Amino acid sequence: MESITYGRHTIDFKLRFAKRKTLGIAVYPDLNVVVTAPEGASDKKVYSKVKSKARWILKQLRGFEKYQPLSNPKDFMSGETHLYLGRQYLLKVEKSKSESVKLKGKYLRVQTNKPVKAEELLYDWYRLKAHFHFTNIVEDLLPEFERNDLKVSELIIRKMKTRWGSCTSDGTITLNLHLIKAPKRCIEYVILHELCHLIHHKHDAMFYQLLHSMMPNWKRWKEKLEVTLK
Repeated sequence: MESITYGRHTIDFKLRFAKRKTLGIAVYPDLNVVVTAPEGASDKKVYSKVKSKARWILKQLRGFEKYQPLSNPKDFMSGETHLYLGRQYLLKVEKSKSESVKLKGKYLRVQTNKPVKAEELLYDWYRLKAHFHFTNIVEDLLPEFERNDLKVSELIIRKMKTRWGSCTSDGTITLNLHLIKAPKRCIEYVILHELCHLIHHKHDAMFYQLLHSMMPNWKRWKEKLEVTLK
């Protein structure tokens, strides 16, 4: 890893060398910056070029950082409201010898003999639901990318503090577990966003053209997502 300083910002980047005439800079959804320089290029020339593109790099990074879930802290006690697929449910923690989480009417019922385990049990349930819904959405959307011969090698679901999703060039998509709290169309927007990034890594015109062709009203669901989970 290399790095440069631009104002109060530090930009870390991976430096590679290849048989090419010009220096290329790529910013990826996982916030990695990769600089590919011509073989034999001096460090001074590389650093100078990266610094001249620092403003553009920071703009791309900010674009990828726009997924920022900001949920209010919860105590996981009866009477709280919790989201699932865009709807609010009342949490009901019940004393029981068995452990379970069930959705019944307007309630999310958590049964446990240890109320302090309510958060753990609820997120285990969220994780199961997220795996089911996210996998189905990916499978439903992939045929839309048939001409691109697009394949998802792995779908990872985990809690993330700063992004709703990310992807890598090998076809791995990582989705934020908290997405299961959002409306289904919001989830589809995030997954489409990542699928489009598997084809166009940057937030450039080709990326947005593809995203718009797949979901013309994507801005509406992006805004809905940001409002719902803040």
